[in-house]
Amino acid sequence: MAKLRYFDAKETSRSQEPQLVAAHSEFLRTGRIPRERRHWLAEEKRYFTHDEVAAKTGRKLQVAGEKTHQHINGFHHSIQFPKMIFHRTLEDSPHLGYCHVTAARTKFAHYDEVSWAFYIANFYSDIGENDNFFERIDVGYSRMYFAVAIKPGEDSQEKMAIDRSVRGNGLLFRTHDPQAAIRNILLLGARNEQLREIIRQL
Repeated sequence: MAKLRYFDAKETSRSQEPQLVAAHSEFLRTGRIPRERRHWLAEEKRYFTHDEVAAKTGRKLQVAGEKTHQHINGFHHSIQFPKMIFHRTLEDSPHLGYCHVTAARTKFAHYDEVSWAFYIANFYSDIGENDNFFERIDVGYSRMYFAVAIKPGEDSQEKMAIDRSVRGNGLLFRTHDPQAAIRNILLLGARNEQLREIIRQL
């Protein structure tokens, strides 16, 4: 697959402002060299490196993670989650990435204790069933909120891995609706059934 190239769309749109008179015509007519930007010849597109795109994507993901963490911890003093924010971008598509927001341990369905992690991604996809974390990426949705069961990684490079013994694929929930995501996280963090009942009615 060809490597994606990224350019500064804002810079291009500025350089495509309607030009009143071509710079060389103005010089021939009046003998003056126009200095205003609008008379300059259209500049070449400024391309970004993949590292620059990844850094820009990372900043946006970091801000989204911070805001989401504030929302879930602002609901009730008895439901507080640790702030564990870090992000990754996809290697061949650095405009796409995901942000780890928090992690915790809870009783889930008929499982006594499940360790899980909550993420935000700037795309929607299926969670892969093998080493490929994301499958069938769809950029039609601007966000995906999801939580997966986790366990210590068997590979020394990976500290944590998806625990696929939970629900067959390790996925606890996945949605593009931020309200549904927050409700699901609060349900995972609620200490008793009374609190869960209040959250379900939201």
